[in-house]
Amino acid sequence: MHVTDVWPGRPFPLGATWDGEGVNFALFSAHATRVELCLFDSPTAPREALRIILPERTHDVWHGYIPGLRPGQLYGYRVHGPYAPQQGHRFNPYKLLIDPYARALCGELRWDKANYGYRVDSPYGDLTIGKRDSAPYVPRSVVIDPQFDWGDDRPPDIPMADSVIYELHVKGFTKLHPAVPEQLRGTYAGLASPEVIAYLKELGITAVELLPVQAFITDQFLADRGLTNYWGYQPINYFSPEPRYASQRDPQAQVNEFKTMVKALHAAGIEVIIDVVYNHTGEGNHLGPTLSFRGIDNVAYYRLMPDQPRYYLDDTGTGNSLDMNNPRALQMVLDSLRYWVSEMHIDGFRFDLARTLTRGPAGSDQLSPFLAMAQQDPVLSRVKLIAEPWDVGFDGYWVGRFPPPWAEWNGRYRDTVRRFWKGDPGQAADFASRLMGSMDLYHHNGRRPYHSISFVTAHDGFTLRDLVTYNEKHNEANGEENRDGDSHNNSWNCGVEGPTDDPEIRALRLRQMMNFIATLFLSQGTPMLLAGDERGRTQQGNNNAYCQDNPISWVDWRSDEEADLLLAFTRRLIAFRRAHPILRRRRFFAGHLGNAEYDVEWLSPDGQEVSAELWQQPDLRCIGMLLNGFVIDDRNERGESMRDDVLLVLINAGDEAVPFILPDWPDDAEWRLVIDTAQPELCEPARVTDQMYQIQPRSLAVLIERIDSKPPLQIDQTTVAASIEQVTTF
Repeated sequence: MHVTDVWPGRPFPLGATWDGEGVNFALFSAHATRVELCLFDSPTAPREALRIILPERTHDVWHGYIPGLRPGQLYGYRVHGPYAPQQGHRFNPYKLLIDPYARALCGELRWDKANYGYRVDSPYGDLTIGKRDSAPYVPRSVVIDPQFDWGDDRPPDIPMADSVIYELHVKGFTKLHPAVPEQLRGTYAGLASPEVIAYLKELGITAVELLPVQAFITDQFLADRGLTNYWGYQPINYFSPEPRYASQRDPQAQVNEFKTMVKALHAAGIEVIIDVVYNHTGEGNHLGPTLSFRGIDNVAYYRLMPDQPRYYLDDTGTGNSLDMNNPRALQMVLDSLRYWVSEMHIDGFRFDLARTLTRGPAGSDQLSPFLAMAQQDPVLSRVKLIAEPWDVGFDGYWVGRFPPPWAEWNGRYRDTVRRFWKGDPGQAADFASRLMGSMDLYHHNGRRPYHSISFVTAHDGFTLRDLVTYNEKHNEANGEENRDGDSHNNSWNCGVEGPTDDPEIRALRLRQMMNFIATLFLSQGTPMLLAGDERGRTQQGNNNAYCQDNPISWVDWRSDEEADLLLAFTRRLIAFRRAHPILRRRRFFAGHLGNAEYDVEWLSPDGQEVSAELWQQPDLRCIGMLLNGFVIDDRNERGESMRDDVLLVLINAGDEAVPFILPDWPDDAEWRLVIDTAQPELCEPARVTDQMYQIQPRSLAVLIERIDSKPPLQIDQTTVAASIEQVTTF
């Protein structure tokens, strides 16, 4: 390799930027004493062909420009400075470092003692610097050309209230798909294939939420067991798409393949949300490897113990936490988010362990600047922001506490819905609140029902089928003697642990799965469905399949009678939700409207309104929810009326059939049965002539009344506002 000249270049933008004639390199490090740029001739070269000292330092950014370099150039950094772990510094020029702003990576991390900044076999642990060169084992950063033909690509821009989110794993979703060409299965291109997109459209999905697709590593303890980091929650770079999900080996082609996937999904009207892990990195605790951030500026990027900076503050349970109080670490996160929106056309983000991102300086009650910065950012404020609102630190459970415009994974919804259908006592009142959009959690700070991301299952935990098949986790395949994973799942095996040929138990399990799906899509809030649940996918009782890159985790596309029934039922429920705006309210229900009318009324089997005393009864398991669409004149973003029919949802989580007296209202209409989980084959509305409906054990039914001639009720909005202030639970 021959470089004729090195120019000073510019400190902005950070990363490697090709301008058509050469490449500008810029790397932040406040505490470094020298930065060397390492250029490689090939992905397999064990050593760099050339080291170049970056000639300039401006405001803690080291930079230089090399004319003649082109996209495809492989590079990394060696950063000099003090190796003083007891002061928080871990510089080690023997370690090749990944550029935090690299737009692509080449090669996989191969585990070796050289990857650690300290001498692994030293009796002094991480206090002794390690001098083995890590270059043969670390991925290279890659210069890319950002140009891409987006054509007429536009974000679908679907209102959150109308969204149906589908959480999926890029590899696991298509790895076994028979209609996807074999060489594309498990890749970005596979997800963009016409057959897969058609399936998503027919199901009724409006957004896919992808498990982490930013470049990540597999922990050494997993590699040593022959396992892998399947979920991807060990990031090592926040700008590069994960190479293992690409069908092509060329890094530039991988970036373009990701963009092509987004473009194809957008063309079908489907948004792309990505799960992002800005709370920690894969470098782990003080005994972890030195791969990027730790060797570039450990003090700046990570939260360290104030009195013992050798060690990390760990609010994530992974060994470290990024420091959102450091301006440069915060800048890196915000720059990354903007990049994925502006350059990769992403429509939103789900933030893993988002509580960590809000934490202020150690020992302080104040918040980090992250929330305020994201809220006012002209790019980020227009996309969907979804928090996983907890971490493992002090005051870590923040469900209901994020500000607008943040939506949240509603863990309260998941737990309550599971407990109710399991048959736990005393759940009815809280269950009703969750169905109504959790006003007790989200109304106090001006948020709306759609800020509640309602879900029953997610990647972390049991699948829907396993939720009704196992009382206990079965994680033996993970190699940790079944110690890993949550033991508190609120699951019920319906009488037998694991698979069974008993027809009664199989029928009950199918009904329970349908109950969960019906509850999800009849609830206010934004529903999220786990990929494969609509087909009854099983993980064989593994509720922590983070390391299982095999059929345990992959979606099984084979059909049988149960899978077909469940799929058809799920499609029908999503279509029903789309057809009825009363299920997609932009405002919370008020209950009593100050006259003889209700927008929602809760009924007991005798046809009367559920009393306050009855709500407190621990054995209340059968209730009715009457949604009066004729008194609602909600409007969507386009000003279109959201008035609707009258829906009656009958819910019986008990073990006995219950005769339910139907409301005798209005006089000139009739009820029609549209859904009954005890009749999974029901496809067409059925007229109900009796004044009483027999709701079967462990089942849910939906009846509908249409009266096209009834005029809308004139509602006193002041009364409605007062009613909402008074009502927090039902």
